[in-house]
Amino acid sequence: MWWNSQWLLYLILKGALTMKVVYQTCCGVDVHKSFLVATIIKTSSGIEPSYQKKRFSTFNNSILQFKDWLMKNQCRDVCMESTGKYWVPVFNLLEDEINVTIANPKWVKAVKGNKDDTKDSRWIRDLFRLGLVPGSYIPCKPIRILREFTRYRYKLTSCRTSEKNRYQNALTVCNVALDSVVSDIFGKSATSVIDYLIGQSDNSINHEEIASRLLRSLKKKSDSVIESIEGYQMTDSQKYRMRLVRAHLDYITSTINDIDTMLDSLVTPYENAVQLLCT
Repeated sequence: MWWNSQWLLYLILKGALTMKVVYQTCCGVDVHKSFLVATIIKTSSGIEPSYQKKRFSTFNNSILQFKDWLMKNQCRDVCMESTGKYWVPVFNLLEDEINVTIANPKWVKAVKGNKDDTKDSRWIRDLFRLGLVPGSYIPCKPIRILREFTRYRYKLTSCRTSEKNRYQNALTVCNVALDSVVSDIFGKSATSVIDYLIGQSDNSINHEEIASRLLRSLKKKSDSVIESIEGYQMTDSQKYRMRLVRAHLDYITSTINDIDTMLDSLVTPYENAVQLLCT
């Protein structure tokens, strides 16, 4: 689609095609980490369009100056591409009074070999002016904050899964086949048995002690549990590593619980919508 937009704009600029101007006054912005380049175009009937270009830093005071510059030029429609997260600080300070369209970079990609900051901002401006730029969905700020927490929770959940796999692999390396007997290696009985193994000064086990640590249905499998760990080989350094992994798992779980508490608070205004989604 970006190629079609380029081709259409090329034909328009060459006079081979006419299109209705959607935004009489608008601005194209090329955003970078430390600065942005903005170009305003003003279109009046029968009058050649006028252009203004200006460069600003991405510090908050400078972004507010950019906003004032837009307001002084009666420019309420702005388009910029979603380059990494660089667009977010600009969007945060403009969204209350300016109609900001965030475009996927592939829809506003300039012609190869004909690129610089000024040309990029002009290219975005020209495409946007003619309504050739589809805007990306940007939710309101409360939803954006909520989404940040849900995404962070997802990352932590993935990290916890990796740590669980690392913990279970460490047991296998130490000749502990407990996972072949118990359904949940992180259950109370299995955790108690592993704590016992890690706490031993040598690699011997007390059968009665192991049996006493098993709960409910696992008591019937005490012989299998003992057989699965008999003769285990666990060095002090391996025990230390397993303690580290366990501590990290506990920390991640605690953090996820804290995030869940925050999420419960953040979704309170949207309880009806959540109930509808869950039905």
